[in-house]
Amino acid sequence: ELDGANARIIDYFDVVAGTSTGGLITTMLTAPNRDNRPLYAAKDISSFYMEHCPHIFPASRRNSFVHRIFNFFGGPKYDGKYLRLLVESILGNLTMKQTLTHTVIPAFDIKRLQPIIFTTIDARANLSKNVLLSDISLSTSAAPTFFPVHYFESRDAQGRIRTFDMIDGGVAANNPTQMAITHISKEIMRGKFQYVEMETMDSKKMLVLSLGTGIGKHQGYTAASASKWGLLGWVYNNGQTPILDVYNDASADMVDIHVSTMFQTLRSEKNYLRIQEDNLIGDAASMDIATTKNMQKLVQIGNNLLKKPVSRVNLETGQYEPVQGEGTNEEALIHFAKLLSQEKKLRYTN
Repeated sequence: ELDGANARIIDYFDVVAGTSTGGLITTMLTAPNRDNRPLYAAKDISSFYMEHCPHIFPASRRNSFVHRIFNFFGGPKYDGKYLRLLVESILGNLTMKQTLTHTVIPAFDIKRLQPIIFTTIDARANLSKNVLLSDISLSTSAAPTFFPVHYFESRDAQGRIRTFDMIDGGVAANNPTQMAITHISKEIMRGKFQYVEMETMDSKKMLVLSLGTGIGKHQGYTAASASKWGLLGWVYNNGQTPILDVYNDASADMVDIHVSTMFQTLRSEKNYLRIQEDNLIGDAASMDIATTKNMQKLVQIGNNLLKKPVSRVNLETGQYEPVQGEGTNEEALIHFAKLLSQEKKLRYTN
């Protein structure tokens, strides 16, 4: 509405980062088409998921007793073939250095036992890190127990092979916000970040929009019950996965607490907007129930989230609390859009 129908995310953000399904979305928003514009506009993402998720997460495998037994004792829940063919057909031979703005996508190498952070800047500087965007997408979305581990290779300038044995980036950076900020600061320090005249970690000159994918509403666990669990109890208990819940929530929450602390202590809390639905229930809280009904419900949950008040983490309690006087998430996004539009025009005139 501000800058016309051809406006795209990459025109306004210096860095776009994403993990897991967020990594897929990041690639869709930053990879170039034949006209050197993004393959997808943000408004197209929902329809893309509505079309393809039922094939990525087929109900026949999810509801099959035989497949559930197979998944429990060995082998992923889904074979990942549809996702692989889809990603490879869309992205083709595009590589990381071709992204239209600075892009940051993490994954985790289970052979090296360390996170691998794929970035546009590294890809342009190091041939072995300029890997196919399809391989990055399949790596960051290879959620353990859901999809197979993704293996691929790259070569450096001397022809030496580097191997990658990759799983979902969420195990290292379930919330990639802090990783993106650190990336910016590192490149500013190295003098490789254009446009921005600022000191490292200067939150007063940053605008950070962090979008979560939603988490399930649950009451947590008690010491009385958890004290009785063995290995199996921590892995699976009454339909829940305590050990995964603990690690995932702790990882995402610690990032938000750290980032919120940085912005709040420098009196620039309005420059950081975190939007997350933390009360998903039933099928909506599932990672893989891709029925038309459930996906339409998720779209509605997202629309309802826009009408909720801006929330910010309380540094004393670690809990999200609505912020008085800052309006709704939708109003905050409109404010962000205006600031980004003004910044774009300022840079263009300079």
